Amino acid sequence: MSKIKPEGTAFQIDHSYRYPERKNTFLMNIRQRPLLYFMAIPIIVYYVVFHYIPMLGIAIGFQNFLPAKGFLNSEWVGLDQFTRFFHSMNFERLVRNTFLISFYDLLFGFPMPVLFALLLNEVKNTKFKKVTQTITYMPHFISLVVICGLIYTFTKSNSPLAQLVATLTGNKSENLLSNAKYFRTIYVVSGIWQGFGWGSIIYFAALSGVDPALYEASYLDGAGRFQQVIHVTLPSIAPTIIIMLILRIGSLMSVGHEKIILLYSPITYETSDVISSYVYRSGLREMNYSYGTAVGLLNSVINLVLVLGANWISRRVTETSLW
Repeated sequence: MSKIKPEGTAFQIDHSYRYPERKNTFLMNIRQRPLLYFMAIPIIVYYVVFHYIPMLGIAIGFQNFLPAKGFLNSEWVGLDQFTRFFHSMNFERLVRNTFLISFYDLLFGFPMPVLFALLLNEVKNTKFKKVTQTITYMPHFISLVVICGLIYTFTKSNSPLAQLVATLTGNKSENLLSNAKYFRTIYVVSGIWQGFGWGSIIYFAALSGVDPALYEASYLDGAGRFQQVIHVTLPSIAPTIIIMLILRIGSLMSVGHEKIILLYSPITYETSDVISSYVYRSGLREMNYSYGTAVGLLNSVINLVLVLGANWISRRVTETSLW
């Protein structure tokens, strides 16, 4: 490299100047913190072995895979499995149910942890706050099987909830889970109850990082508690809310099959059958491995497109994004 330096009234180029070489900061960090990187090795190995290597199995989605022939000898069929799903009589129902259940959960479930954290943050009684947080965290640790058992108990035809619904609708008391029109409501409401307390943890952490000087300045300007929440608290935790929203949108077409399978039945398929439960039935129970893999892969690609799109829009609108 060369450097321009003045000499008298004219400028001359000094070709002997050399800029200092850029050091490899990554290697320097390893030398400075070897124990930290050594502790990261098991995590890296875990993800490589149990997440990235198994991804090679998506190749059977482009095959007519037969266990007897194995992965290498099974016939390659290209996009036939995907075409089969698009022309399936279940395609419209699966996409509609998956989207609606996830959309209702996003619409009603996503704001709940935020509102809960904001409300509890305004409480000054520390003991009350700790007890309330503990109580709301507990449902998260209850087994999903137990949760579904409770749902069955509370929705039986002789339960107070079923009788209340019958009174409000003017119909005969019935098992609510056997009625397809109630399935989405039961699924979403029970999910919100189980998860809103645990989901609020990250917002409590964000609230703890808000500068108290901002509240003091707003108080001196005459702002009340509600105005402080609107003009100080929410803008301060907005980046956290946006990041969580992007991640949630990225799973908009993803509904876990475990709870669905424990709650649904053939008479409620019209509103309860989703892509993940269909993959379980077709791929594992009916042993259509290639078809199930293709459907699951398509679902994952859709979610990837959604998270990329949400991240791009967020970066353009709010300048907050995942990367």
